This record gives sequence, structure tokens and C-alpha cells, in this order.
Amino acid sequence: MAFDAPVKTEPGVLVHSRRDREVGAETWLALAAPNAQEAQQEWARYGLALLRCGTTFTAVRIPADIVHAAAGTTDRAELATYLTTALDGGPCFFDSSGQAFYVLTPRSTAGRWDVLDTECLSGVDRFLGVPATTVTEPDPRCAAYWVVPMDGPAALCDPEIVRWLVTRGRIMRSEAARLEAGEDA
Repeated sequence: MAFDAPVKTEPGVLVHSRRDREVGAETWLALAAPNAQEAQQEWARYGLALLRCGTTFTAVRIPADIVHAAAGTTDRAELATYLTTALDGGPCFFDSSGQAFYVLTPRSTAGRWDVLDTECLSGVDRFLGVPATTVTEPDPRCAAYWVVPMDGPAALCDPEIVRWLVTRGRIMRSEAARLEAGEDA
């Protein structure tokens, strides 16, 4: 694969292009596949590859209604802006077939994850369809796309930030349901 040449900004400081970071992230993600070369081919053909959770990363599945409640919107662009800030740039993709967001966290997250209404995917028999790093909007080839793309290899979400996001979403969802039922504040 061809890489763009890094850009020097100051002596000793290199800036890599977005495409370099995508390739690096995809190469790193492929380490979680049973066969990295097949994963690369699946991404090219289908936009999605099955990766094993718990090897290089753990994925936290969050129902879409919780994320929408936390963000206060279902608008795709507004969600992307909100999640980029809320997750401090940590990677997150949306799977429209399951109406869930998946946030990638360090593999150590699984041993301490206990957040209601979510699922932490980890273990040798847990696979997840992960979109290619270039799939950043709905794609006819697959149901998943990155809302907050990975910024580079091993650039994962802090589990405590994910916990905060889910807690906020659950509170906002409960508040909206209470208001809809006509209960007083």
C-alpha cells in the first residue's frame, strides 16, 4: 500500500495524513481477524470484516436510543459532532441493522464492565462486523459505518468516558419518558 509522505511542521514533529492514519488503524484492527489478509479483502469488497473482540480491543454495544437521548438528536451530522466531543475522539461506529452504536475500548474493559443496558463484547468466540476505516457514512455494501473514525492504531475510547455517555443517555431517556407521560418536574 502506498502511504502519503508525512508533513514536517516543526523540527522533529511529523504530521501524518488522514489516509495514513486510516491505513494504520485498519492494519491494527486486522490483527483481531482470524486472517488479516482476508479481513482486508472483506473490507475492500463488502465494507465490513468480522473481527474477534477481546484480542486487540473490546467493543461496548450501546442501544441507539441511549445515544440519541444523550446527544439530544437523531440527526447524523449532529450525532457525529456530539460523539466526537463526548468520546474525546474515541472510535465509534453505528450498525443500522441492530440499531446500536459500538464503541471500541481497550481489551481490559471487559473484566470491569457493569453498565446497565449495554453489552461488552469480548472473548475468543465473540466476533463483530467492523466497517472499513474508510466507511464513514451509510454505504450500500454494509449496515455499519464509522460515526467517529479511529484516529490511528490503538486509538481507543476511555471506558470511563463511555460509562459517562451511557449514564447521561439513560438519565436523559428517563427524563424524556417522564415528561412525555406528563409528570411534573
